[in-house]
Amino acid sequence: MASVFDRIRAGLAKTAQQIRQRLGAETAATSSSPAVTGAGRALTIDTLEAVEDALLAADVGLPATRRIIEAVKADTQGRLSERVARVVLGILRDVKPAPVIGTLPHVILVVGVNGTGKTTSVGKLANVYRGLGRSVLVCAADTFRAAAVEQLAIWAERAGVDLVKAQSGADPAAVTFDAVTAAKARGREIVIVDTAGRLHTRANLMAELDKIRRVVTKVVPDAPHEVLLVVDATVGQNGLVQAREFMAASGANGIVLTKLDGTAKGGVAVAIANDLKLPIRYVGVGEGLDDLVPFDAPTYVDALFVDKW
Repeated sequence: MASVFDRIRAGLAKTAQQIRQRLGAETAATSSSPAVTGAGRALTIDTLEAVEDALLAADVGLPATRRIIEAVKADTQGRLSERVARVVLGILRDVKPAPVIGTLPHVILVVGVNGTGKTTSVGKLANVYRGLGRSVLVCAADTFRAAAVEQLAIWAERAGVDLVKAQSGADPAAVTFDAVTAAKARGREIVIVDTAGRLHTRANLMAELDKIRRVVTKVVPDAPHEVLLVVDATVGQNGLVQAREFMAASGANGIVLTKLDGTAKGGVAVAIANDLKLPIRYVGVGEGLDDLVPFDAPTYVDALFVDKW
């Protein structure tokens, strides 16, 4: 099996290629009006504009791009790509750390808007924890869509984990309560709850999510330990807008970035870290059961800036 580095690098291939194409010959060009010098060559106004254009095209976003450009101006050590990489790595690391598994069962709510790959991510996440030797139970709390329950049942079987579900239309909070109670009784270490896709503008659905959180607390007082917000990388900055509005109501403390392999907008991970200050916990790099991998900032930076310029 390919290493995490290789899989993240492959997932970011389209984004890295776009950055490479945007920069291309522009970074090799010289100018009569250098902005900053360093490492034996002039860093020209044209070069800075090329880097800015490349970052924006990769959906790094305007605030993060401005931060990167200003930092690169002040940094004269090493190649231009190395300077950019250092700043990006700093942005990715400048977020709160992921919660540590303590109280068992460790309860994870997976939330997000429709179409982001939420249910699929729950199945893959269950497989991740199974691979770590953890006992896992998944809960089908999306009771509005029968297809969601059926889909999760397939993923749970593939991952070899327990599944708690109810009939279509059942109270999602009640199903979640039953699942966490069952996990506690069976000695399961991890509970992953698949909630219904919802828009932050739907007050009734957001209230339902809050009810799920309150019910979980009755079984495990300090739960939920993680609320993972699933963001579709292919929608770039639009996903960031959704996430910003959604996280306030959901209490999200981590991000799952899906469909990274299908987009040239992989720079949105930098925008998420810079703007939302949330850790990216996992990234989706394919359709298979094993294609959800833990996010690693140095690996991401290495993959994104594969060429030295």
